[in-house]
Amino acid sequence: MRIRLVQGAALLSTGALAGAFGYGAANLVPTFNAVPLDMRLSFHAQLMQMNGITMQGAMGISALSALVLAAVTRGASRWLAGGAGLLALASFLITRLGNVPINGRIKQWAATSAPADHAEILARWEAFNYARTGTAFAAFALLILLSLRRSHSAHDPNARP
Repeated sequence: MRIRLVQGAALLSTGALAGAFGYGAANLVPTFNAVPLDMRLSFHAQLMQMNGITMQGAMGISALSALVLAAVTRGASRWLAGGAGLLALASFLITRLGNVPINGRIKQWAATSAPADHAEILARWEAFNYARTGTAFAAFALLILLSLRRSHSAHDPNARP
């Protein structure tokens, strides 16, 4: 029962994380690029302020729950859960080391003006965003695979957990 609860928490949190990042990559980034720069900067700065706690919390819960799942399982399930935990941790590190410093610069630009090389910096932010989105989706996919394997083995008495 404990494993199922941890697995459920891991699936829920990584699914929410992947969904939020996926929405941002598919909808917010193209919208950012379609509006005037001053509007993008103002909206981006406010959005990142709101996302600061929720997204980092989702990344933390995703990594922690998947790593706990790895600790309480064995065999291939341990490897899948551990991989998912490391991928969620990668999303966190990409965000903290890549996106967050650029978000600070964007906040300054929103209050003043963007530098001449702003397009390169915004492109770098987008690259980090796509990377963290990919790691979040990969973490979720591994946990789905783990869940499908466990579900299959629960119905097959000859299958290994």
